[in-house]
Amino acid sequence: MSDVTQGVAAPAVSDLEDIPEVLVSACLLGTPCRFDGRSKPCDLAIALRERFRVVPICPELAAGLPIPRTPSERDMVAGSGRVVSSEGEDRTEAFAAGVRATVHVAQRHRAQVAVLKAKSPACGVGQVYDGTFSGTLVPGDGVATEALRDLGIRCVTEQELQAMGLDAFSALVEGQAE
Repeated sequence: MSDVTQGVAAPAVSDLEDIPEVLVSACLLGTPCRFDGRSKPCDLAIALRERFRVVPICPELAAGLPIPRTPSERDMVAGSGRVVSSEGEDRTEAFAAGVRATVHVAQRHRAQVAVLKAKSPACGVGQVYDGTFSGTLVPGDGVATEALRDLGIRCVTEQELQAMGLDAFSALVEGQAE
């Protein structure tokens, strides 16, 4: 037993079962899994660990895509929604495999809420890049977000989390868990 944990009682298993689980994009928690090999840590997403059982997810990592890799976007201009790399490689099937893995994790953990990386072709919520690699945002969701929403999971971006704050987000999670 370390000095840090000495005298600290571990929560009972039944107590842990009562703590809501929240899916969070792994890059927001500091995992360097983005296309550019970096992370996008979000202090508030990291702070969720103080109130919830945080379940890191990364559909692109789950798909086995390399890190780093060329960027990908959803082809929203043609309306296909396929995922392509900046070099024209069709990554739709790889992303679909990552979505299946993410759905499995979500179901296993019975998550009701997810905090996802804004604008990502996998995790974007409400807006994604249009597939032209010009930096143009269009209405739409990432492929994993679509699947999570189909499961009834409430999806928000890190920007929405920051705008609402920890207390309002906690109320949202508690409301979803009822």
